Amino acid sequence: MIHQLLSLSTIVGILATAVRLTTPFLLAALGEMFAQRSGIYNLGVEGVMMMGAFGGFWVALVTGSAWLGILAAMGIGALMGLLMAFISVTMQAEQGISGIGLYMFGWGLAGFLFRLTVGYITSIDGFKPIAIPLLSDIPVLGTVLFDHNWMVYFALLMVPITWVILFKTTWGLKVRAVGVTPEAADTLGVSVARVRYTCVIIGSVMAGLAGAFLTLGHTNMYADNITAGRGFIAVALVYFGRWNPWGILGGAFLFSFVDALQLWIQVLGLNIPYEFAVMTPYVLTILALALVAGRIWEPAALGRPFDREGG
Repeated sequence: MIHQLLSLSTIVGILATAVRLTTPFLLAALGEMFAQRSGIYNLGVEGVMMMGAFGGFWVALVTGSAWLGILAAMGIGALMGLLMAFISVTMQAEQGISGIGLYMFGWGLAGFLFRLTVGYITSIDGFKPIAIPLLSDIPVLGTVLFDHNWMVYFALLMVPITWVILFKTTWGLKVRAVGVTPEAADTLGVSVARVRYTCVIIGSVMAGLAGAFLTLGHTNMYADNITAGRGFIAVALVYFGRWNPWGILGGAFLFSFVDALQLWIQVLGLNIPYEFAVMTPYVLTILALALVAGRIWEPAALGRPFDREGG
């Protein structure tokens, strides 16, 4: 059985699966990176993904258009981001508690609406793979990187785009300044509240899009707990990647590779306990965070409310 796992076709399959599975982690984590860079950490990412997954699925089911489902998921994400920003920025509530509240709200509401409107497992027409001409014909690399649906390509493309936005633009400089020394940014005329609102909403829009990928670009169906903790892992990946898009990409691929490996182990029927294979990616996440914990640099104002009058 082991020789099957080490065959070229299996290795290519594992890598291609890993690239596809990286998509929701990348989208959610890159969005959360902006929120945390501005000083707000949103533990409600999982709930936003659940609502995005359901909203995208339901709209696609009713209208027959996966593209409208994408727009719905992004709109839901924006609304939930606005709610999180109002609670954390305007009301200055404790961010950890408000984030968990948002998670519970989104997770519960998605399940309730699913049972109310659909009530059973059904499939929809999601996005089909798009083989990129010429590039998809490259041996091994073509199958691994260039034979996926557009959401996979978009997630990968967002890595350099977010890096440029964060480190090479004036707005990115404002975001980083607000996340480190909001008082200094305020004295220079930067609206701390506006930057934080914008970043939290952007993060939630991308989380909603990440959820929509699960139903429109991966499984083509909706089920309770379809996110399976991916939102929390995305938050952890921001720390693991040290608030840098390239670091987040590395962490997301590492987790997805192990996840893909355990899926293929089950498919090949290797003599490894099912439960052990399933828990391996999550154990890896914990170990990775433990290894980098002592060397983490985080935005100085992360989790700290800003009061313009009181400082």
